[in-house]
Amino acid sequence: MIQMRILFINGPNLNLLGEREPSVYGTTSLQQINDRVRDRAREAGVEVVFYQSNHEGEIVERIQKARGQFDALVINPAAFTHTSVAIRDALIAVGIPTVEVHLSNPAGRETFRQKSLVSDVVVGTISGLGEHSYYLGLQAAMEFGKKKE
Repeated sequence: MIQMRILFINGPNLNLLGEREPSVYGTTSLQQINDRVRDRAREAGVEVVFYQSNHEGEIVERIQKARGQFDALVINPAAFTHTSVAIRDALIAVGIPTVEVHLSNPAGRETFRQKSLVSDVVVGTISGLGEHSYYLGLQAAMEFGKKKE
């Protein structure tokens, strides 16, 4: 029996994981991460859905459509982390417990990457642990999401 549903949202260029800057983001593809997250979720009786877009408006629309469908969100806004008030506002508007994840550690990178526009409106942020950030994001979402009785 499915106890909860979690939506994973991935922002721009994450479709290129495994190819793009492997020294920063690793050699694992987004599909491989999704498959591993799905396996862990299945073991816990949790349904996960994955979404990736390079377009800010599409991500905003997907967040809005999540209301009433998902118990928690895990989001890697990628470059939109530092620029998107629209994604921030959508997260606030839907009121779904959300965990922010990052493969790299933005705090240890260029100055412009060190400010997240969503970190203060999410349950928590997990970063710098490569693909393990996603696995820990799943755990946090299961803990803080709206569990079905």
